[in-house]
Order: sequence, then structure tokens, then C-alpha cells
Amino acid sequence: MPDLKFTPSQIVAALDQYVIGQTEAKRTVAVAVYAHFRKIAVGGGDGAPIAKSNVLLIGPSGTGKTLLCETLSRILDVPFATAEATSLAQTRFVNDEIDALLARLIDKAGGDLARAQRGIVFIDEIDKLRAREGETRATSGENVQHALLKIMEGAQVKLASGQYLDTTQALFVCGGAFVGLEAIMANNHGFGFVNTSDASEEDGKILERLNARVKPTDLFAYGLIPEFTGRLPVVARFHELTRELLVRIMIEPRNALYRQFRAILKNEGVDLTIERTAFEQIAQLALEYKTGARSLRGIFEEMLTPVLYAVPDDRSIRKATIKSLFSPPELARG
Repeated sequence: MPDLKFTPSQIVAALDQYVIGQTEAKRTVAVAVYAHFRKIAVGGGDGAPIAKSNVLLIGPSGTGKTLLCETLSRILDVPFATAEATSLAQTRFVNDEIDALLARLIDKAGGDLARAQRGIVFIDEIDKLRAREGETRATSGENVQHALLKIMEGAQVKLASGQYLDTTQALFVCGGAFVGLEAIMANNHGFGFVNTSDASEEDGKILERLNARVKPTDLFAYGLIPEFTGRLPVVARFHELTRELLVRIMIEPRNALYRQFRAILKNEGVDLTIERTAFEQIAQLALEYKTGARSLRGIFEEMLTPVLYAVPDDRSIRKATIKSLFSPPELARG
């Protein structure tokens, strides 16, 4: 069982060490996770089943959805398995793919079935399962949505290995970019019928948050079936990363690219210094590629290639300074 001493604020503080930005999303997920595992601890009450707090993450590619889930599993020390909804939709044997996903969860738990049953399952690109006109249910993502319903709600699933895995206590997190959802939300009515003339300032803020929230009707209009959206009561939104956030992602996290390569070169006896201008240039290129943080590593390593190529053959190099992405590194020998 995850450490229930973690409060939502402590979960956010731990996430902050690895996930830059997305403050509201981190808070929403932290509260959902805390509530999920507290419900497991205390039960449904009077023998009632536990109401699942599965989570839907909505935001552009490369904004940190998968990273947040991976980091969360490490913080809570629970097994983590992931799959892409598009892969599930491309096979005729959806249940076999779901079986394989749950089998991976057991593998991540080291074969400990009880631990696997309290793990986190992340299914990405869930927006690709939207129902489209002209498709039959058997050939569309709607078929996959129906197949996922049972395990997301909580059920005893018999795997190909003969084992039974109970998903009642597992946390399911789905993610997707949901391109075009903003337009749907703009056309749907907010809660304007609520009389706010006598409302306090705090009441007004609550109403504002409700109106900004992705509603089930928005997801229905997008193409997800009502039963599926009902299994994802908690929705967290991720926003596009700014240039400043991309710079921070390369520098600040405990496993940041800059920290990693400084450690590698320090082991070779070389002090690596990269000036802020170079980070800003990398971030700008990443923005132009429109893939969020996913572009950062490739550009960063390309910039460091001359240094990493030279250092192993020249043990006199003691310092490497990079002032710009577009100028050669300065190598100081001693």
C-alpha cells in the first residue's frame, strides 16, 4: 500500500522536483491520488464498493503527462504500466492487448500480484478513440472504449497466465491532446443560469473554475462514449510549455539534462558550463518543432556532440564552455 502519510501538498512538492510547471494539473492529480488511496484504506463504507477516482489528463503532446504519471508511481512506490490507445485500436484482439498491459503491471511489481493490484496504469492518446461518422463500432475506437470499461471500473480479470488480477484498487490515468476540444467548450454553455448577484467572491471563483472545467458533455461532443467518460471523473488540463518553462526543464529537475551531462563530464575531469543564451536557443527550436519538451534531448545532445567526441581522446581538457547553440564550444586545457 502506498504511504498514506503523503498529503496532496507533499505529493505536489515531490512532483515539483521532476515536473516543471503545470501547477494546477499537479494539484488536481495529487488530490485525486490521495483520495483514491484513502478510499482504499477506509473502504467504501457499509460494504459499498469503492467509487473509483480515475483521472483524465488533457493537453498537447510533450507537456509532461507521461512524466507526471511515471514520477507519481516512483513517489508512491507503486508499479506503473503504460500503453497507447492507438495500439489497442489497431488490433482485432483488444482483450489480448489489455491482458498484455495488465501482465506488464504484474511484471513491474516483480510478480507480486497484491502490489500490482494497487498500481497505476496510464493509457495515452485516448482522444484517438473518438467515435467518427461512417465507422462501425467493431472498427472504431468506440470498441476499445467499451473493452476498457470493465477494468477501469474494477473487475477480476483472468489473464492468459491463468492468474486473476483485481483492478478495483488500481488507478487508471488516461491522457490525450484532444485537438479541437477548446472549440467545443467555447460553443457549450457554462453555468450562467446560476444567480451570482448575491454570491461571495469565493463563490464567484468556484463558478469560474466550473465554467473553465472540461465537462462530460464536452467529451461526449468530442466523440467519447458517456460510459467511458463516466469512468474518468477527475480531469486535469496541461498547458503549452513556454520558452521559459522549457529552459527550466533543462536545468532545474533533479534528473535535468544539464545535471546529467555535467555529471558525465565531471567523471571525465571536465567542468561543463552552458550559458543561458544556449538554453534559450534550444527552447526556441523546440517551440518551432511543436513537440513540447520531447525535442529538448535531441537538440541538447547534438549541441554537446563536439565536446563528447573530443574529451575521451584529449585528457588535457579541463573545461568546456558553450555560449551559443550556433557557435563551437570553447575547450580549455590544463
